[in-house]
Amino acid sequence: MNESVPLFFESTGPETTQTIVFLHGGGAAGWMWRKQVDALSNRFHCLVPDLPEQGKSVNSGAFSMELAADLVAELISYHVSEKKAHIVGLSEGAQVAVALLSRHPEVVDHAVISSAILHPLPGMQFYTPGLIRGSHRWFVEPLKNNNWWIKLNMQYAAGIPDNYFDEFKRSFQSTTEDGFTHMMLANLHFRLPSGLRNFHNPVLVVIGSKEYKQMKESARDLLSVLPHAHGVIVNLGRKATLAQEHNWALTAPELFSKTIAAFIEDKQLPVELIEFI
Repeated sequence: MNESVPLFFESTGPETTQTIVFLHGGGAAGWMWRKQVDALSNRFHCLVPDLPEQGKSVNSGAFSMELAADLVAELISYHVSEKKAHIVGLSEGAQVAVALLSRHPEVVDHAVISSAILHPLPGMQFYTPGLIRGSHRWFVEPLKNNNWWIKLNMQYAAGIPDNYFDEFKRSFQSTTEDGFTHMMLANLHFRLPSGLRNFHNPVLVVIGSKEYKQMKESARDLLSVLPHAHGVIVNLGRKATLAQEHNWALTAPELFSKTIAAFIEDKQLPVELIEFI
């Protein structure tokens, strides 16, 4: 399928059951799914890869949505007995999940796509490769050992709870200039791919109630082209920030795990979710 180094991954749970593949958000790694794996690995086989140039997959090739999707398909083909898995992706991982539905629909059963941005954000024209590289040199590289700065990014930019500090710090420190640039450019320029109308399995499209209008437009695009997609909104309350709702796998892990299990097993979704029209 490709000549890149396979993704690093962790496998948990009985391999004789249905498999869930968890795709993490940008700047993180498989560690962000530990609560879901703890909750679900007694019922499902859980595969948790680190995406290219992130976590322990730093040698898997320059990050792109296409490469990431190809390597996830390869992972499923080699490590899932039925050659098909349920896919759960958040943020960057949700974009990879969309690319996977387009490029390798045969390996996907159910899919949960949480906050996949497919529209250009305001000011995107200013995010040149040079500016992105410069931001890494100015705001990441010289501050890799500054716990205050790392925690500030973790809490306010990403909305990640304090108990993930050690894992977030390792990801922050291991991010290279090339990896950061490839990841940011791929995220900013990813658009709705062709072929999604041919995917006929169930898809759950999720967004946070406070997310940007471009994210909500992206969700509508997915719902319009995927024949068996259902949309829901996560509302974590008035005091929750956009980042906390965006990263609800970390800030509301029990609700996230309940949602995954209910959707895969074709049961009623949790009442906390609001139908997205």
